[in-house]
Amino acid sequence: MINRKPIKKKNLWFERLIALTATINLGLVFFNITYIGWRDFYLRSLPFIQEIYDPIKGIEPHRETENYLRTIEELESLVGETEQLSAESVEKLEELRNLSVEMIENNPFAAVSKSGTLEKIKNRMREHLDNESSKRAFSTFWTQEYLLRQGLDKELKFFNQKIKPLIATNYYRSIGENGEFIDLFWIIDLPFVILFVFILLARSYYVKRRHPGFSWLNAILWHWYDLFLVLPFWRWLRTIPVLFRLEKAELLNLQSLRHQAQQGIVANFAEEITQIVVVRVINQTQSSVRRGDLTRWLQQSQTLSPYVDINNVNEIEALGGIFVQTIIHQVMPKIQPEIIALLQHNIDSAFNQSPIYRNFRNLPGFEQMQTQLSQQLATSIATNLYQALVSAAEDPVSAELSSQLVKRFSESLTTEIQKKQVLSEIQKLLIDFLEEIKINYVQRLSEEDVEQILEQTRNLYSGVPVPLLADTRISQKAYPYQTRNE
Repeated sequence: MINRKPIKKKNLWFERLIALTATINLGLVFFNITYIGWRDFYLRSLPFIQEIYDPIKGIEPHRETENYLRTIEELESLVGETEQLSAESVEKLEELRNLSVEMIENNPFAAVSKSGTLEKIKNRMREHLDNESSKRAFSTFWTQEYLLRQGLDKELKFFNQKIKPLIATNYYRSIGENGEFIDLFWIIDLPFVILFVFILLARSYYVKRRHPGFSWLNAILWHWYDLFLVLPFWRWLRTIPVLFRLEKAELLNLQSLRHQAQQGIVANFAEEITQIVVVRVINQTQSSVRRGDLTRWLQQSQTLSPYVDINNVNEIEALGGIFVQTIIHQVMPKIQPEIIALLQHNIDSAFNQSPIYRNFRNLPGFEQMQTQLSQQLATSIATNLYQALVSAAEDPVSAELSSQLVKRFSESLTTEIQKKQVLSEIQKLLIDFLEEIKINYVQRLSEEDVEQILEQTRNLYSGVPVPLLADTRISQKAYPYQTRNE
């Protein structure tokens, strides 16, 4: 993780200076990487850049195409504005016909992967002379008869506008002893690398002084992203430290982008990890059932590892006792009016269904007496029931009898389950049930909206209320305390 503590103002200018320096270096790196692809644009629009940077990339004029263009210039100087062809001009035309054929056959554009440019030249010449052969098109174009018939000035203007710029884009690039094209960008990059090495070592020394237990390697890796600034290869990776530096210098805010990237990474792993964990648990449970662990547990065999009790308390019994005491002493008194109302309603319903009651219903005062009677009965039943529960909970004999009942029930259930036929059927059903869970529900884990879960998790840390998932099947009524707590 990157230390994102606020930077002191006195150090902020230094961080910004480093960030801007790294940004300039990265801009030069990308300019160097894209120069070959954009060289034609620089040649047409910014020729001074091409003149300055060609030597850095080992680029020089190609002899064949340069000779071709020079011959055309000589022809134009002989013709001048007279549009007349002298004997020397006719010789130049013959030379241009020969050079055109050599250019098509030798393809001097191939060495720098510009064969497409030659194809474009050939296509334009074929279209201009309406000829299927580019060689014949060039041979016809550079003849005295054709130029005088079509207009010398017009044809030379066409060639200078449509063909000559394409030929001029060709070049020769020197190859070093390692078999690669010469690239002297390292001369421009070296001062930056030296500066970045010095900064990295200074930062590492500072980290090592703050953490004496660190090795030099750990101290250098504390700012691991700065290592990309000193690599003489894969220079495009310097984008990583530049982004970090710009954010640390408060010149760029990448918080939303970082969160989105982290969410994407976690989402990709969360689905697979969840499936692996769930499938592994199910497989281990199935293996445990197949090994007979269920049988040994039911038989309470000594071969099983003893249960570790850390407080000499049966937590299940203690929880049950707390639960019962809470219901009897806290919950029951509060809901007693509702219980009485429910009992009274049932007693009234029983009276209404009785034939005898229907016969006495019309007697004066009988209906009021019936209401009082049902109310007294309901109150008496609810009171007696509550007192019985309180007495049973506080009576040690009743508690002992209840414990014996539960123990006897457990022993009887275990004995019946241990029968071979029943136990075998239970094991088979358990294994099949777990397999169905693995097939039907684990697959749905991949369909879960992991990004929505991550968004809810992030909201938990930020204190934002977490909405329920859109596909949740849990009713708000099932958890009324959520509304109260909000």
